Amino acid sequence: MVVSTPAWERRYAWKLLLSDSVIVVFSVFGAQYVRFGLMPTELEIPLFGQADLEVAYSLVSLSLAAAWLLALGIGDSRDSKIIGLGPVEYKRVINLTLMTFGVYAILAFAVQARIGRGYLFLALPLGLFLLLVTRWMWRKRLHRQRRRHRNIYRTLIVGERVKSAHVAREISKNRYSGFGILGAVTEHGVDGQLLPGVPVVASYDRLLESVDSLNINTLIMTSADAIDPVRMREIGWELEARKIDLIVTASLTDIAGPRIHMRPVSGLPFIHVEYPEFVGRKQFAKRMFDLVGASLLLVLLSPIFAAVAVAVRVDSRGPVIFRQERVGLGSRPFSMLKFRSMAMEAEDQLPGLLDRPDSGNVLFKLTQDPRVTQVGRFLRRHSLDELPQLVNVVRGEMSLVGPRPPIAREVDQYERWVHRRLLVNPESRVCGR
Repeated sequence: MVVSTPAWERRYAWKLLLSDSVIVVFSVFGAQYVRFGLMPTELEIPLFGQADLEVAYSLVSLSLAAAWLLALGIGDSRDSKIIGLGPVEYKRVINLTLMTFGVYAILAFAVQARIGRGYLFLALPLGLFLLLVTRWMWRKRLHRQRRRHRNIYRTLIVGERVKSAHVAREISKNRYSGFGILGAVTEHGVDGQLLPGVPVVASYDRLLESVDSLNINTLIMTSADAIDPVRMREIGWELEARKIDLIVTASLTDIAGPRIHMRPVSGLPFIHVEYPEFVGRKQFAKRMFDLVGASLLLVLLSPIFAAVAVAVRVDSRGPVIFRQERVGLGSRPFSMLKFRSMAMEAEDQLPGLLDRPDSGNVLFKLTQDPRVTQVGRFLRRHSLDELPQLVNVVRGEMSLVGPRPPIAREVDQYERWVHRRLLVNPESRVCGR
């Protein structure tokens, strides 16, 4: 039995390809139009001992666009393993774009081609910015679909009951992971539920039967000491024939991805965990990345800032910016900035809402909060209320990448080991997920 790639995954990849193509062509030929206009323009390439070779700029633009799209494809910027979660997708788009323009600049220098610098300097930032924005928009759409339990991978979790329950619980906390756990296979066979809503469907000897009957797309292996290496290899072959992804997890939690490295030794996949460093050149490089990135985003997004500010002011009375005290680096409090999305009387209405069943325990948050304004609902849905946090990043109070900024009530309930999160700046939600 061969299980094909989920249809939604193929559609999503085609949509990314289409949007990437439109943006790349628009950016390259748009830069050509702005720099040279509609008049035919040619690039001169010196030939040794002969007259210069003249190449139409339209051919240069066409080759640049083709190379750009080819790099995005070959570099797996649309790989299903990175879409929808984490910064890897954005990093690949940035790296592949810079690599493409870098190669073009090197080639132009090598052949002494007099390529217009303004042409490249316009196409690069415009195209990169639009690529990242559209990728973000597609990601947000995917998140909305996954909140409705659509566009997910039908997942089976395999391993010892305690470890599998832990992994399943962590996955269920993230609504955007894309893994819909349909059941579990454990050492004890069919015996109740792993977690509420996650039944134990079989024992190890009926693993493949469960994969076929549930039409599984992804199998997550937590631990299975009862399965010997030979049988594990055979299971891998069967999953490969069915085109089912096999994911193996380690019993490591709350460890950032960049700290984990694979070290193959004699065919064994050893996992090497690096200890975090909070000082030195890495800290300086991260600060420079935050400062330059946030400053650039503030400039590029300034029209959106202005439009949102006007909408907030027109929608309801009160200040445009809302300040909330959060705890940052070294347990120091700071004022986190947001566009105001609630009515001015929000704090006065809070006591009457605390007893509602859909309110949180520590960080109070209602599923349907009546205090949110009409514009505020739109801002929250698209995370536009978080944009002023870029100012916090420039100030050094937050970071483009980091943990969520907690409120004081949360910090008071932290366990001792959780306080390590306060060794770095919290994350601005502008660049989150």
